[in-house]
Amino acid sequence: MPKKSAPPGDVAAVGKKPASLTLIDVAKVAGVSPITVSRALHRPEIVSEAAREKVLEAVRRTGYVSNMLAGSLASNKSRLVAIFVPTIANSIFADTVQALMDRLTENGYQTLMGLTGYSAKQEEKLLEAVLGRRPDGIVLTGTLHTEASRLRLAQTGIAVVEAWDLSDDPLDMQVGFSHEGVGQAIARHLLAKGYQRFAAITLDDPRGLRRCASLIAELNRHGVERVPIQTLPAPATLHTGRLGLQQLLEKGQPQVVVCSSDTIAQGVLAEAASRGLRVPQDLAVMGFGDLSSAGQVFPALSTVSVNGSTIGDQVANVLLNRFKHLADSHPPARIDTGFQMIDRQST
Repeated sequence: MPKKSAPPGDVAAVGKKPASLTLIDVAKVAGVSPITVSRALHRPEIVSEAAREKVLEAVRRTGYVSNMLAGSLASNKSRLVAIFVPTIANSIFADTVQALMDRLTENGYQTLMGLTGYSAKQEEKLLEAVLGRRPDGIVLTGTLHTEASRLRLAQTGIAVVEAWDLSDDPLDMQVGFSHEGVGQAIARHLLAKGYQRFAAITLDDPRGLRRCASLIAELNRHGVERVPIQTLPAPATLHTGRLGLQQLLEKGQPQVVVCSSDTIAQGVLAEAASRGLRVPQDLAVMGFGDLSSAGQVFPALSTVSVNGSTIGDQVANVLLNRFKHLADSHPPARIDTGFQMIDRQST
């Protein structure tokens, strides 16, 4: 007696172990064509929502695992983007990474994240590890890289975006803002409010140091010459801020402390409160980054907003545009996302 064929959408129609399943098997369960399954898994943006849901449900029911390697060999694309950030110890980069990953995922790309620890040498090691996977794109935080990294990236032809910074010597594409411009703007903003005795607390990361150097240079141009600085090791923590203020107060009390991150600035607020210092009457405090907590602390923290979500979204835009077009058909992107002074109660 002949066996009855299973109806479309029935898992029994497959009758295979997950490891041996193919796109055709998933298509039978989903009741769609194999090409629709392939597109739903690898290019979901071009498939209808209804078809995509059918495919995903079939994948869940069968336990199918997509062979990404086979797909990348056939298309010469890995659909992988590597993202390198200095740290996840605080949330200053979180908005950028979240916006970037959301956009890439929507367009069928997978992401791999590495932590550089603010070190160009560590970034070089991560590049050595990830380049063998042939990612379609690499997102780096900042513009400081070893010569070996610059040479290797130039030779690969992989789309590269340097985020959170701008320079005159880009590797490829850049999306960010001028850290020197931030330092100058903070100096002018606080001078306009009448402050004359300044101090600074910064991490020993290159971008924080550049903002600090620009702040001091601008203050010098306006006749403010003595600016005590406390440079502390990364990552930024509340303890870092408290320790920085403790060390500064040993040298005398400034009118205003400029911090290289909101996290450090919140540590300064905590240390000032423990000493009975009124903010901003006795000591004003300025941060950087406009974290979600900056407006919620007491007193609310004055800071600089760089809109990390916008940076992440723009990084995704330039990458997706590059993936769709030949690199030589468009000039390399250089997008200045700017920044905004946020004046709250701490200054």
